[in-house]
Amino acid sequence: MANPLENIRVLDFGQYVAGPAAAAILADQGAEVIRIDPPGGPRWDSPAMDSLNRRKKSIVLDLKNAEDLAIAGDLIATSDVLIENFRPGVMDRLHLGAREAHNINPRLIYSSLPGFARHDKERAHLQAWEGIIAAASGQFTDMGLNRVLMGVNPSFSPLTLASAYAALLAATSISAALLAREESGHGDWIEVPIAAALMEGLVFNSMYIEDCPERYLSLREHEIKRRGTAGQPLDMSYDEIQEYMDPFYRSYFCKDGRPIYLVATCHVSHCHKTLKAMGLYEEMREAGLTELDDWYLPISRWPAGVESPLGLYPLNKKWSDIVSKRMKEIFLEKTSFEWEAFLSKAGVPISVHRKTQEWMNSEHPYSVGVIHEVNDPIHGLKRQAGPVAWLSSSADLAGTPSPAPPLDGDREQILASLQEKSEKNRKEEKKAGTVSFTDDRCWLQGVKVLDMTNVIAGPVAGHTLARFGADVIKLDPIKPTFDPWNSIIIGFQVLQGKKSILADIRNEDGKVLLHRLLQWADVITFNGIDRQLKSLGIDPDSLKAVNPQLILLQLDCWGGPKEGPRSGDLGYDDLVQASTGIMSRFGGSIQSPEEHAHLGTIDVLTGFAGAFAVTTALYKRKKTGVADVARTSLIACGQLLQAPFCYDYEGRAPFDEPGGPEAKGDGPFYRCYQASDGWFFLAAPGKTARDLEDIEGLKGCGDLAGNKLEQFLESCFAGKGMDHWIKRFTSADMGAAALESLSLLREKNGSDYDTESNNSWTRESTFQFTSHKNHPSGHRIDIFSPCSIRPQYASLLTPTPAEKIGTKTRTVLKDLGYSPEETQRLFEEGVVSESWSDQYLPD
Repeated sequence: MANPLENIRVLDFGQYVAGPAAAAILADQGAEVIRIDPPGGPRWDSPAMDSLNRRKKSIVLDLKNAEDLAIAGDLIATSDVLIENFRPGVMDRLHLGAREAHNINPRLIYSSLPGFARHDKERAHLQAWEGIIAAASGQFTDMGLNRVLMGVNPSFSPLTLASAYAALLAATSISAALLAREESGHGDWIEVPIAAALMEGLVFNSMYIEDCPERYLSLREHEIKRRGTAGQPLDMSYDEIQEYMDPFYRSYFCKDGRPIYLVATCHVSHCHKTLKAMGLYEEMREAGLTELDDWYLPISRWPAGVESPLGLYPLNKKWSDIVSKRMKEIFLEKTSFEWEAFLSKAGVPISVHRKTQEWMNSEHPYSVGVIHEVNDPIHGLKRQAGPVAWLSSSADLAGTPSPAPPLDGDREQILASLQEKSEKNRKEEKKAGTVSFTDDRCWLQGVKVLDMTNVIAGPVAGHTLARFGADVIKLDPIKPTFDPWNSIIIGFQVLQGKKSILADIRNEDGKVLLHRLLQWADVITFNGIDRQLKSLGIDPDSLKAVNPQLILLQLDCWGGPKEGPRSGDLGYDDLVQASTGIMSRFGGSIQSPEEHAHLGTIDVLTGFAGAFAVTTALYKRKKTGVADVARTSLIACGQLLQAPFCYDYEGRAPFDEPGGPEAKGDGPFYRCYQASDGWFFLAAPGKTARDLEDIEGLKGCGDLAGNKLEQFLESCFAGKGMDHWIKRFTSADMGAAALESLSLLREKNGSDYDTESNNSWTRESTFQFTSHKNHPSGHRIDIFSPCSIRPQYASLLTPTPAEKIGTKTRTVLKDLGYSPEETQRLFEEGVVSESWSDQYLPD
């Protein structure tokens, strides 16, 4: 078995991004993916679609034709997976719905990616264009703190966030269901509403913490609060806002006039390395910038004279101004690329701002294999995005370019394979015996995971595996590496469902404990670069010596299936936004880059990719008995978010990319409009002004185009309410939806955490939040429920609330066979601990 999903056949009925991307992710692991298109080809006519069709075979079927419909049924009978992302009911009307498909092939994993949940009476009928999903999910009204301070609301983004999150969640659930099928013998019907997937991606933006201590508010949040109290308008300029950014978490202009982005806060050494490399450390210390050994003390217990400690996020306004002023001066001494090379070598996380086209043609992504160069029959040599995840065993495949197949180019081969595949499936069904669909156990029940990750991406992977039933132990060091904002505020989400322990694994007794944990585990997760793995003794060779069946998940920033010039550099989400062009697009230009949303945009997606890599490695181990190294990276996933823009070829016309604070959409037929009582989104791509003439109240627009048409529509829409216009567009078979806000969605779709139930969500709504009124932290915490993966037969867990870090140290030691006396000695000698602080969330 050369590749993990070898011999798995996938039918890709998907259109646009979500379905085809999910299928491409499976193809990169060796699955045989058959792309089924209607006559005329994919509905999305873009070179980006060719990128998503890499490694696939193509057949054209007219599903309204009886002969072609019969072929589709034969393909279902010979397949392992079916992926579709139509509106609920479409496949049923074609007689290709999940129930009929399972009558044909009970071993089939049927994956549906509708825009909204099929049982959601309010939204299931909506035309689920990406913009409609974003509008209905509150994305356009919560695009980051900068836009709040500017007084800009709503803000439009052309990124396909929703589809990217849904694609990876679908691929992950498919891989987990394939693993479970080895035991159960039957398939499943898994619904992944794209809007629910988006909300899981935005989970940190919608989270509510009651009475959150003020020390965790950023300078921008303090300014928003101050202006609200004082009755001042939110009307700050871009340049004014830059002075409210933390000095270690912002852009700086360099000698060549290009900005560079620095992410060096929250960590015990990043700030120090930055100041020392720039020759500023002693100067700042002499000026009075203080240090604090224990970041987890409440402010009331800080030593006298400690005002705003170095490294603790955020620095106060006084010290932010002092440090930023000097850093701005120093950055002007070298070019941006000189600084990137110099500071990266010094261990500082940093990246030059680039546009996406620059990124596509730069050395690193091409050399590591996350950008591929293919011979396109129309455009010649073309660069396009590559894989988002890979195993060591599939790295060669994932890193090898593969163009899209010619439309219907594999028809004869596919039809010829039907008889052979049917015989194979009959043998498998006979071996499995009578298949009965029942509510089974969780997909990963019995799987044990040692989570040694930090920040967001890595912990999201472990949290996702816990939802699937895995037993997850979260191991952290006795002395924290990151500050409470990063470990605890973020941990409210990513530490759910995990048992938390603290140990010093560099100590000899700690190494023994680590070895016991490694022998216990099926999977170990770690986010970091190769040299960090080696220093901790958890590199692949060391792990194999301890537990040959152990799967290692490694997430990093700049990694790929191959090695490249930045493979050993440190990095974070925002650096990938900067380097791949997300920030320059969102800000409107490379001279005014802005973070996209404000937390975890790429991190969460990478966590999902990590979970996919693990489930795929588990499936491979089940089939072959051989463990593997599972990999993903922030840059690989950052490209998937930009699927419509991640390609380039000689002579390509410049992208007409909507960007900047004033962007409201992408032309008059796909944008936000203001009605008399609020904003709504119109999605009518492919329509003309003549089509709008037929809608009551829009007479006279038929001969208009561009800005003049937009202005005419703005004037018309301002005269009546949102519901009026949404009903009229919907009845005319066009997409329209009100712009929701995250806070209102949370209020309207919340329910209390049920300690007696493993599930806190129902199938009746797309959006569901859980309110933890008795959270262990003592704060009320409201979080989006993990409801985007909805299997028909398997069980999923709603993970338990995040416990105080270190709480389960004694319990885990006991489970590992340590006696009470041994445990006590380890505590007394400082090998283990059960707390970083007296308070769960230090105030």
